[in-house]
Amino acid sequence: MPPNADQTRERIVTAAARLFYNEGIRAASVDAIAEKAGVTKKTLYYHFRSKDELIAAYLESRDQPTLELYARWFEATPGTPANKIRGVFAEFARSANTARWKGCGFLRTAAELANTPGHPALKAGAAHKKRFEKWLTDALGHEGVRDAATIARRIVVLLDGAATVMLIHRDPAYVEAAGEVAASLVEAP
Repeated sequence: MPPNADQTRERIVTAAARLFYNEGIRAASVDAIAEKAGVTKKTLYYHFRSKDELIAAYLESRDQPTLELYARWFEATPGTPANKIRGVFAEFARSANTARWKGCGFLRTAAELANTPGHPALKAGAAHKKRFEKWLTDALGHEGVRDAATIARRIVVLLDGAATVMLIHRDPAYVEAAGEVAASLVEAP
């Protein structure tokens, strides 16, 4: 690969991420992605064998930044583990309550590709959701929460449900309500 191949690949993924998130996976064409990245279609296909591979790379590129964001919200919230969970949901509600927010990219991609089991992007999304659940299990366990794995799984369901309802209603009160339910799980004896 040429010396600047990594930069070119990253430019393509960044362009694809913007278009996939703003327009949707199916609506964003390879031509539009190449144009936005400032590369030829041939160069795009040099780095990615298919649009499907590029979609998976998009989700993989969002994995660590998303995990880091939630970890920051958790750590920045003072108090009990239940308060930290409330803080995560409150920050999510705040960040989702903007015109720019178009939903969880992982969930939107899964919805668009639901009829293609085994798609590499579905595998990337599932891997992210598992890593998020593991991170939350570890964070709750570190805070002394008993049965952290079970509680983390339930909180993941609440968070993903809150993201879906927020996308439909555009009302952060739903996310905050889910946060209160999630906090009560942590507080339960």
